[in-house]
Amino acid sequence: MKKAVLTLLLALAPLATAPAFAAEATAPSLKDTIAALDRDVFDSFNRCSDPQQLHKHAGYFDPAVEFYHDTGGVTWTRDAMLANTRKYVCGNFTRELIPGTLEVFAIKDFGALARGQHRFCDSKTHACDGLADFTILWRHQDGQWQITRVMSYAHRAAVKEEGA
Repeated sequence: MKKAVLTLLLALAPLATAPAFAAEATAPSLKDTIAALDRDVFDSFNRCSDPQQLHKHAGYFDPAVEFYHDTGGVTWTRDAMLANTRKYVCGNFTRELIPGTLEVFAIKDFGALARGQHRFCDSKTHACDGLADFTILWRHQDGQWQITRVMSYAHRAAVKEEGA
């Protein structure tokens, strides 16, 4: 009898986990969620000359965000970061994610880490001459995602591909 019950339990075990996998398949993946957030935060960044877009951009960041920039130094608050964005970015250049470079890693009981490469394009000439790597730490709390840490580093000139 014990052997029959054990055999039955083992046979049913895959069915017990099936609904969890089915539910996960219908929800957006963590990578999809972070990719959408990345698009949204940089859409507002790219249009930050408009005060409403700069305000929207600010909402993606924790008030105590730490922003590490290899050539610009460190800012320790959202207000300081936004002052730099207003001064150096708005109306001067835009950011584009390099397709295929975004990687997303779950951080247990916190959120996610995103890393990839992005290029920067002059707003007037539209030349995309700058390239850099980035790492962004996203916190998921009370149903909201916010950026708590940013690292933008390895800034370099974009190398033109042959034939381009």
